[in-house]
Amino acid sequence: MSQLLDRITEGGPVFMIPLVLIIFFIVGTLIYTLLVKKNRTKASQLIGHVSLFGMIWGFLGSTIGLITAFDAIGPSGSVSQPLMAGGLKVALLTTVFGLTTFLIGRLAMIFLHLRSE
Repeated sequence: MSQLLDRITEGGPVFMIPLVLIIFFIVGTLIYTLLVKKNRTKASQLIGHVSLFGMIWGFLGSTIGLITAFDAIGPSGSVSQPLMAGGLKVALLTTVFGLTTFLIGRLAMIFLHLRSE
């Protein structure tokens, strides 16, 4: 659990905290929809839209992180490989969380679709 919190901190709270909240929203919506047993189509569409937003939010965070890293590297002229690798890792964390959000959302949609038949 502490490793997950470390990754969230490394990725930057501006992008990572909303992604975690989106995951909680998707799971909460899935559980609520299964308990209430109505509006499964609307819930599935909502989960789809929210998960897609999460994926795009992750890509946006990654892109902004890379631009920031390259802006910091530019004036120095040369940079060490470990420093570059660390910067790329941090920039890709939001992409991984965004894709995980999308995957969880899609799995929830599949599950709701299977339960509605």
